[in-house]
Amino acid sequence: MRVHLVNPSDTAFGTAVITPRWLYVLAGATPRSFGDPIICDETLQHLDPESVQPGDVVGIGIHTGNALRGYTVGRMARERGAWVIFGGIQATLYSEEAFERGAAHAVVKGDGDVAWGQALNDCAQGAPRHIYEGGRIDAEQFAAARWDLLPQDSYMWASVQTVRGCPKHCSFCSVWRTDGQKPRQRPSDAVIREIVELRRRGFRFIALADDNFYPVSLTDIELAQRQNNQHRVEELKSIRAERFELMSRLADLPKDMIFFTQITMEAAEDPQFLNAMRTAKIKGALVGVEAVTPEGLKAVYKDFNCSGEDLVKRLQKFADHGIHILGSFIFGLPTDREDTFEATFDLARRAGLTFAQFVMLTPFPGTVDFERWEKAQGEGDAIPKVEGVPLTRYWLIPADKRPKMFMPHPTMTSEDLRQRTQGVWDNFYSLSAIWKRSNCTPNLKARLAFMFISKLYRQMYASTGIATDSARRSNATQWARMLAKPCRKLFQAKPMPELQVPQSRSSAIAEPFMAGAAPANDANFTILN
Repeated sequence: MRVHLVNPSDTAFGTAVITPRWLYVLAGATPRSFGDPIICDETLQHLDPESVQPGDVVGIGIHTGNALRGYTVGRMARERGAWVIFGGIQATLYSEEAFERGAAHAVVKGDGDVAWGQALNDCAQGAPRHIYEGGRIDAEQFAAARWDLLPQDSYMWASVQTVRGCPKHCSFCSVWRTDGQKPRQRPSDAVIREIVELRRRGFRFIALADDNFYPVSLTDIELAQRQNNQHRVEELKSIRAERFELMSRLADLPKDMIFFTQITMEAAEDPQFLNAMRTAKIKGALVGVEAVTPEGLKAVYKDFNCSGEDLVKRLQKFADHGIHILGSFIFGLPTDREDTFEATFDLARRAGLTFAQFVMLTPFPGTVDFERWEKAQGEGDAIPKVEGVPLTRYWLIPADKRPKMFMPHPTMTSEDLRQRTQGVWDNFYSLSAIWKRSNCTPNLKARLAFMFISKLYRQMYASTGIATDSARRSNATQWARMLAKPCRKLFQAKPMPELQVPQSRSSAIAEPFMAGAAPANDANFTILN
């Protein structure tokens, strides 16, 4: 019996940007008695049906975007006599769908670090359970990834997770419901060991694939103090101290390493934390700006963000500390008007964002937005259908038939929203705009590389996601595939097989680091230096 782990994808680029971490975590959670799992990331190459034999186990991880392809893989695997197990956020939210559409034998809900091994043992006995409740395990139980199974020359960046969960409650996000609002932080020893292993293999660019790298804000601590909740204050300070401990250890890793993460806007008001990030070589972060007006932020339950000129100043604080921002914006909010698109582009430009993404409002399962939208669609036959599929299960509609907008806008049509969103992508990633932003790099070579990477990012995440027909999507994919391989070479580094894990700093050493003593006077974009 062989174990297969499949990351489904309709589109295979041959080269991918970031390693799909869950594949290698589940490989690490696979009992050694089953041998090394066979890993298939379909963003690189589609699964060969002939590789699946009767009695094998095929584990398929799905989210909303790849669920339809995942169900196709599941049916194929079962037809070939394999045990089929689904996991991931989509299977957690819609378990029965995996049985109905994907021919599943079993579904793992929640964290798979422990439950996956239980499911494999039951398959070996010929009696898998219907549902395995993985729940939310403690951070000490998180499985370490099997990076020794990683194919060579396939990914630009590696990924390591340091914390699961997010204390926020944004209406468009399901993380706080599925992963919880209580941060579960991995011990720094485990994180550093993984990063060292990846650097030994030639990766110097690492994505810290966290739901929120800044799980405790200064406002959170101040609120607990005002409430005279001393237990909560100490708990929050402990979480914060663990963040600083991790960053102090990241600072001891090789100087050529670069880290990227995801963080909330509130971190801009915490110079101590930003200084620590800079010293830890965390030179980039995705920040969910979402909207540029107070009304838009209120609509998505994110009014803890700033808007207007205050937003520009807050975003610039990241750059002042040498942290380059990938700003994420949402279009299609009910508060959006025709001038919102130009205002968003102008703000992204003035705030000095290094990269930006502009997504159309989508009601993702498990979110507050989805619940409101689903309720508004009605029940039974009243729900609109596409290709016979209820719109409220839009992920089951073939991609070339799937609408780009689901939530009706009070003043603009879906096509108008799509065109305006594409227009902002085109303006932000025009050659002249990219060239102007590339002055954050240290030399001409890095500047040209910056332009190349910017075009690849735009091609992979704008054209393939907003294109209205299969021909345009296919063309965008072809361009992305051609750009991806030479782009990957820009991120390659010489392996460091002799690299040792740095010793943990004593508290006496870490305290000055936590005090934010690091200078913040060099904002050059040195990723490609």
